[in-house]
Amino acid sequence: MGRFSFSQDLGIDLGTANTLVYIKGKGIVVREPSVVAKNMSTGDIEAVGSDARNMIGRTPGNISVIRPMKDGVIADYDTTAVMMKYYIKQAQMKRSAFARKPNVMVCVPSGITMVEERAVIDATKQAGAKDAFPIAEPFAAAIGAGLPVWEPTGSMIVDIGGGTTEVAVISLGGIVTSRSIRIAGDDMDEAIIQYVRKNYNLMIGERSAESIKMDIGSATTPTENEEMDIRGRDLITGLPQTITITAKEITNSLQDTVEAIVEAVKTTLEKTPPELSADIMDRGIVLSGGGALLKNLDTVLSDETKMPVFVAEEPLDSVAIGTGKSIEYIQHFRSHPNVSTRSRSE
Repeated sequence: MGRFSFSQDLGIDLGTANTLVYIKGKGIVVREPSVVAKNMSTGDIEAVGSDARNMIGRTPGNISVIRPMKDGVIADYDTTAVMMKYYIKQAQMKRSAFARKPNVMVCVPSGITMVEERAVIDATKQAGAKDAFPIAEPFAAAIGAGLPVWEPTGSMIVDIGGGTTEVAVISLGGIVTSRSIRIAGDDMDEAIIQYVRKNYNLMIGERSAESIKMDIGSATTPTENEEMDIRGRDLITGLPQTITITAKEITNSLQDTVEAIVEAVKTTLEKTPPELSADIMDRGIVLSGGGALLKNLDTVLSDETKMPVFVAEEPLDSVAIGTGKSIEYIQHFRSHPNVSTRSRSE
């Protein structure tokens, strides 16, 4: 397949938790949280990205911190467009050669509806793109992880982001079968928040829950039961309090989320043609996304599927890298707009 050079164009991983922008030849030039702080009195945007994220739980009454993406799709259209415009401008500052509006390749969940996909395309154009092309998140993740997506061989990718877990089997430049569930990293954080609240009468925030997950979270009961001190608000006295929580407790709190991800992988494997199943058995399953960093998740999936499971080299960046690299095939997406956003089984 011929390649086309669009050196000024962008690839955007518009994620529930983070937004990454990729420029060909430069790599990832923007990596910011998908968060916007908005003044509800005036309607003005006070901060975007890291600055806005630092305001979570610390704002006065008239400022609201918004995550405009929910479960991988747009929950707040206008705020998403403002956020994307900000990140596209940041990317353009990194490269002075932008003489025109860039074409943008933007990733979407594989289970997205046509209406939700259109909202992403329209928001991208409103943010300053000349044209926007959607690419399925698992397809982009597979490209970013170095899988041979254009060859007649089966590759399986499990991309665990903030809002969605995308499971797909890919061959010959398209998704053969896929499953998208709206259970992922954010649900792990919420499970930890609810566990601490139920068992310790302590209210903790999203950032604290994420820190706990990253530090002592595990998909299986750890051999060494690590402990961690966490701070929050006592729901009985209303006063600040510090408690000590164990890794085993966090593993128990994450069990339902891990089981849902395992079930999605099994369901996708059941729908996979036997020839491609044999390829996957040889090559293994690749994990990407922030959720892939959960300790022992690869071991759990390997035990449940009886297949080798590997974590991508750069799991957090796989989707952004794949979205950026797919710019080279932008003409292919222009002539076959649904090649990678709809599985053949749908």
